[in-house]
Amino acid sequence: MFERLLPHQLVGTVFDIDLASLASMGVRGIITDLDNTLVSARTPLATPELIAWLDKVKSLGFQVVILSNNNLTRVAKFAEPLGIPFIPAARKPFNKAFKQALNLLGLKAEQAVVVGDQMMTDVLGGRRMGLHTILVTPIARAEEGWGTRMNRRVEKIALSRLTKQGLWPDKGDK
Repeated sequence: MFERLLPHQLVGTVFDIDLASLASMGVRGIITDLDNTLVSARTPLATPELIAWLDKVKSLGFQVVILSNNNLTRVAKFAEPLGIPFIPAARKPFNKAFKQALNLLGLKAEQAVVVGDQMMTDVLGGRRMGLHTILVTPIARAEEGWGTRMNRRVEKIALSRLTKQGLWPDKGDK
């Protein structure tokens, strides 16, 4: 039942993603969540470390789009200075915004990955679309809103069941 919440990869932060491995898989696009994935929910702009990582990602030929359930004001304030396309109020895990993201990238599902910090939104939505999913450890759980906190409760149950079944991946590839 909870298998659709299993990420294909589990990493600490976006900085731990093996970009060379993604490229060798034919991946050309990264659909990424914003809050608690790229920066904490209360960090308005990209950190210098994140800017350097995004520059590296782009220099390796990857396209990036931010797909966030947060509002237009929050997402635009973050993404526009970076020149990164974005989709706010995405209503993840529903398919519509993931399809929009793929269209923005001009890619098929097998050519893109989803990076995010939530099993209930990022992983479930990505898997439903046939995308490779990468789950990162949330940056600052204390800054999460009530909706995310509710999702975390369901994730805790799912994680317990997946662990008991021996399905929860170790760090790295599942």
